[in-house]
Parts: sequence; C-alpha cells; structure tokens
Amino acid sequence: MSEELKYTNKLKGARVLIIGGTSGLGFAAAQAVIEQNISELIISSSSATRIEATIAKLRTLYPTSSTNIIGYPCNLGDEASLPANVENLFSQVGTLDHIIFTAGDAPLLQPFLENSFETIKAAGTIRFFAPLLVAQYGYKHLKPGPASSITLTSGASAEKPIPGWTVTCSYLSGLQGMMRGLALDLKPVRVNLVSPGGVDTEMWDVLQGERAGVVAELARQTTTGRVGQAEDVAEAYIYCLRDWNLSGSIISSNAGRMLV
Repeated sequence: MSEELKYTNKLKGARVLIIGGTSGLGFAAAQAVIEQNISELIISSSSATRIEATIAKLRTLYPTSSTNIIGYPCNLGDEASLPANVENLFSQVGTLDHIIFTAGDAPLLQPFLENSFETIKAAGTIRFFAPLLVAQYGYKHLKPGPASSITLTSGASAEKPIPGWTVTCSYLSGLQGMMRGLALDLKPVRVNLVSPGGVDTEMWDVLQGERAGVVAELARQTTTGRVGQAEDVAEAYIYCLRDWNLSGSIISSNAGRMLV
C-alpha cells in the first residue's frame, strides 16, 4: 500500500513563476520549489544571460529532478516600458499555479533631503510598481481558486525603519497595503507577502568595503545573533504556496528584529 504523502506532494505538478529568480531570495525559492516536485519552474529576470546561467546551475544542483526549468527575460527597471514588458512576459508563460515576486534593486542610500522627485519615483519602479502590474496581468494566467497564489516580497524595514531609508521604507510599507487590497480584488486566488529582515544576499555587494560592517550590525539587531540566509526565508515562500487557507497575510522571517 502506497503512502498518501498529502503534505509533501501538495505542490507536485504545479507550474511556478519566480520573478527575480536568478539570485538571492528568488534563487533560494527556486531551489525550494524544485524540491517540492513541481512540474515546471519559470524564471524571469532582466538578463537573458543570467537566466541561462541560473537554469544551468539549477540543473547541476538537481540532476535527477523531473522539474522542467525555463526562463524569460523581463526588464522591470524602465518606467516607460514596464507595462508592455510585464504584459509580454505573461503572454509567454501560459497558465500558472503560483507567482512569486522577489525582484528588487539596491536600496536608495542617498540622504532623504537630497532626493529628487525623479530618484524617489525610480526607487519604486521595481520595488512597488512592478509587482502591482505583475498582479494585474498575472492574475489572468492563474488557475482560478484558492490553490493558486501570488506572493510578494517586502521587508522588516516597513515596520521598523532604518534611518535614511525613508523612500525605501515608504514603498515597503505600501506593499503591505497592496497585498491586502489584491487579496480582496483577486479572490479566490490567494495573495500574501513575505517580509524578511536582514538577509545576506548579493544585493548587499553594492556596499563593497562596508558590507561586512553592515552585516555585523544587522546581526547585532537580532535575537538569534545571526543574519538570515536566503535558504531560511525560502521556507516562508513555500508556506505561502502550500497553505490554501492563507490569504491577505504577512509572513515575517526577521530573526527577532522587531524585539531588539
């Protein structure tokens, strides 16, 4: 008699799109869904070269996996072409079970009082406006019902700001309201949000020589004594996909940052 495996097989056969899946949280989420035996993983980022390299890496890491892995480039950083680029992406992906949005860019590090309106707008192109359009266009490609989902990504700074991050925190907080509104407007498809604290990913490479000090300070502001790793937070994305009773919710993976 075969085992039922109703939990470990819950995502078996699903088609999952990860936007921002070539690095950081998105790459970790890609590994996690492959290990859940999904039928097809679609990866999207701005670079076709990075997509090809990521697919090759995943196939090397999971040589016996039956998950088909494909990818399509989509530039989310250009305001003028953003709607057309998102629409074109979804014209290629077909019917989906889940969408995970982890795309992002380096936080705006310029002092707030020195920001121009243009830099303020630009900081929200990928972080805020892109996921809103992804939900708008992507919803039409999701199978109807609560088994399908959209999972967005914010950050702990939405609730506990970092000095100098006013613009970034504004968009991160806005994502929480966006997620709740989408959960109502797109029902019965589920919409949730993962809110990580400090996570040691390639995004921090922009800090160059200051990177180690920033990571150490982030670790100090935790109860665990360590900065999160992408594979830690990947568990939150898997939960959002697997719990068909979860919608309009924030899953925080922040190493106790809110308590320190």
